[in-house]
Amino acid sequence: MTNERQDIRNIAIIAHVDHGKTTLVDQLLKQSGTFRSNEHVEERAMDSGDIERERGITILAKNTAIQYKDTRINILDTPGHADFGGEVERIMKMVDGVVLVVDAYEGTMPQTRFVLKKALEQNLQPIVVVNKIDRDFARPAEVVDEVLELFIELEANDEQLEFPVIYASGINGTASLSDDPADQEENMQVLYDAIVEHIPAPVDNREEPLQFQVALLDYNEYVGRIGIGRVFRGTIKVGQSVALMKLDGSVKNFRVTKLFGFFGLKKVEIEEAYAGDLVAVSGMEDINVGETVCPVDHQDPLPVLHIDEPTLQMTFLVNNSPFAGREGKWVTSRKIEERLNAQLQTDVSLRVDPTESPDAWVVSGRGELHLSILIENMRREGFELQVSKPEVIVKEIDGVRCEPVERVQIDVPEENVGSIIESMGERKGEMLDMVNNGSGQVRLIFLVPARGLIGYSTEFMTLTRGYGILNHTFESYKPMAHGRVGGRSKGVLVSMETGAASSYGIMQVEDRGTIFVEPGTEIYEGMIVGEHTRDNDLTVNITKVKAANNIRSANKEQTSTLKKPRIMTLEEALEYLNDDEYCEVTPESIRLRKKILDKNERERMAKKKKLADS
Repeated sequence: MTNERQDIRNIAIIAHVDHGKTTLVDQLLKQSGTFRSNEHVEERAMDSGDIERERGITILAKNTAIQYKDTRINILDTPGHADFGGEVERIMKMVDGVVLVVDAYEGTMPQTRFVLKKALEQNLQPIVVVNKIDRDFARPAEVVDEVLELFIELEANDEQLEFPVIYASGINGTASLSDDPADQEENMQVLYDAIVEHIPAPVDNREEPLQFQVALLDYNEYVGRIGIGRVFRGTIKVGQSVALMKLDGSVKNFRVTKLFGFFGLKKVEIEEAYAGDLVAVSGMEDINVGETVCPVDHQDPLPVLHIDEPTLQMTFLVNNSPFAGREGKWVTSRKIEERLNAQLQTDVSLRVDPTESPDAWVVSGRGELHLSILIENMRREGFELQVSKPEVIVKEIDGVRCEPVERVQIDVPEENVGSIIESMGERKGEMLDMVNNGSGQVRLIFLVPARGLIGYSTEFMTLTRGYGILNHTFESYKPMAHGRVGGRSKGVLVSMETGAASSYGIMQVEDRGTIFVEPGTEIYEGMIVGEHTRDNDLTVNITKVKAANNIRSANKEQTSTLKKPRIMTLEEALEYLNDDEYCEVTPESIRLRKKILDKNERERMAKKKKLADS
């Protein structure tokens, strides 16, 4: 009979973006008495980064622990977004069960499917929380049916299908076993009890030789890299000499200099940890995700953790525009390279490869969101850089060129269905399912090449007038679709002068397209200042100032108003790019520009390319 550690439970909380899991964790922390009564706890305490707070998404997995009666519950809050899937998969290895949070109105979503699939594959025991039970139009009974269908579709075993269901309101901190909002109890005790009762306790084999596996990395300037993981077997102590089984098969010996446990939102220094504990270990310079720590005389590595391969790449370059160095603090290639290497210390799904030029690097990641968040963090830290259009990574599988394909779920009003199916068809999308649940909303499921989705969200918002919801997750690599897939259909307006944009200059070209800059904006030759109404590029002068004369015009009193310019966010700018363009990113500006700034030079190169293609 194996012993179990009844004093501990390890769970991960999984959900689609915005279904309320981080708020739920907040409540579990507050109600468990983990915080002192006078301690100030921020909302969404688990989301520590500025960008996480602004966008309401969890990017990095976070761990915390709460004490409930005699049991310590270790909780891992996982990212819901598929771009951070590498994190999700590794977390599943560290826990014995999952709490699946589903919105009582929205039901199961693509990323619910994505994270749940990973959990079921690891044989984890699930508890389902139907959250936001107090929402208008909540439909808990149907949502539970949807969840059950999803479990069956993902081939859950009989034990997993017997999941308990808790109905909760994370924001109010209430929960109950009844799906009637009126029956909500004033706290979340039923959820704590379900965790202790249904989630298996870890095996207690602390007398056996140590096995600790690293699932996440942290970095601290004082102690260097910190490996966060689970003790699967044995005991680990401060000062112990251990062997680190590297991914390449080599072995390095080192001493454990510090051990940290987790309590509430704090890391607490501890002296030793046993089988079943989640801890952070420091003292190893080059520890990596998936490596195992064992006793020196008993080297027995655990199976290596699988890390999702990158599917998208961009070139990062030193900023060489005419405005380079004006707004940023860090502009040299040395600084940019240092920053990218620092990112690699903790982000295992990222790859940075040098190019022939010392001023450019190919950065590969899990998707647009993954890369745009890195760029956004860099600009906030004071970096200036340029990036090229995102491109999917093509692989050769059994001699066939293959590209990443995404599973896309779209929820739109009935009247938009035709135009969405048409636009997906143009992007080589294959429709798998169409469900009309009678509420005027239709759910469409497609498989679409990932390159067809680059730049699609802006078009999608226009087609559905902002009422559509689009979600997608990586499905698999499939043979390349032939022909053109997606891409921008219109040309751009390119400035022929350097100077400040003037109202007069903008008015002269307004009828030629949509303008991207406001009057007074500093612009340079070769910078993109708008979108052309046609499919070719047009060079314009928007710095022109009206000539002063002393003849009073008859229509002098009619003042003209300028149309509002279209100002892009970083993501929109990255999606908008074409192959011959860069996005210039500084702490204060996001500018689009042609790679070749000089008009004549651009035309020469275009002719050369045409000849080469023919």
